[in-house]
Amino acid sequence: MCPGTLAMIKIGKITVAGPLMLAPIAGFTDPPFRRIARRHGAGLVMTELISAEGIVRANRKTMDMLAFHDEERPLAIQIFGNSPAVISEAAAAVEELRPDMININMGCPVRRVCGSGSGAALLLDPKNIFDITAGMVKRVRIPVSAKIRIGWDHRSLNYIDTVKALQDGGVSLIIVHGRTRDQQYGGRADWDVIRKIAEFSSVPIVGNGDIRTHAGALERMGFSGCPAVMIGRGAVGNPWIFSGRKPSVQEIIDEIKKHLDLMIAYYGLRGIVLMRKHLVRYIHEFRGAREIRKRLVGSNSREEICEILDSIAR
Repeated sequence: MCPGTLAMIKIGKITVAGPLMLAPIAGFTDPPFRRIARRHGAGLVMTELISAEGIVRANRKTMDMLAFHDEERPLAIQIFGNSPAVISEAAAAVEELRPDMININMGCPVRRVCGSGSGAALLLDPKNIFDITAGMVKRVRIPVSAKIRIGWDHRSLNYIDTVKALQDGGVSLIIVHGRTRDQQYGGRADWDVIRKIAEFSSVPIVGNGDIRTHAGALERMGFSGCPAVMIGRGAVGNPWIFSGRKPSVQEIIDEIKKHLDLMIAYYGLRGIVLMRKHLVRYIHEFRGAREIRKRLVGSNSREEICEILDSIAR
């Protein structure tokens, strides 16, 4: 663990290990990566979004996504859905696993989620937002939080109504991604809006969007007044973003090997294939990165990957 990065702090009713948190990213924030992030000082980690419907039905693949290691704590499990009754039932089931927090996703922009009225589609219905959060808060004892966007599109920036509904529903924390659903992951996150939300909200606000460096994270906190920020894509291949350390090439290689071993331990040999998307991010600033990338993604064994990495350090 990185010294000086893990002092426990309170944000409202939430106790976290630091103000820089790992955002949920579908396909990336699995247990191995969450452990890596925590080792580098991420104050809180969160699972990728998990279907409330799948939890209630005890779908095997869904239930596998709920697994976590104690090394990941403090950890939030993020669920999505649009039915207050189903989400409350799912939250009760999740609570039995003893995560540190439950988060309801109200910001995912992808069609398969929004098409069912879940994710960012909930932003169109503040009444349902209230019903969902109030039901969850009454059903569980652990803190409930929400992750939202600033609106469906720039013609419907209803973040005030959304935040009020969440406050009235009793959430302990609100994470705000400074984009609309219509923006997807393009354009720029609007930190002016995040700042406005932090100023009027009675619930602690965590800002999210376009944080690429440790210094940038601290600047966003200072500008917005948020007590914490959440880092997503900027942490992939760069877990040092949480501590602000500048790693040497050898340290990056050593970290890749540790991450790879966690992937293999968790997924078996399939972990080698799943690691490829992380590999390309770890080495993207290396000299000759294009050729290294081709060799790494074509490798099918731990030994071959380590041999390629070791050749870089020589």
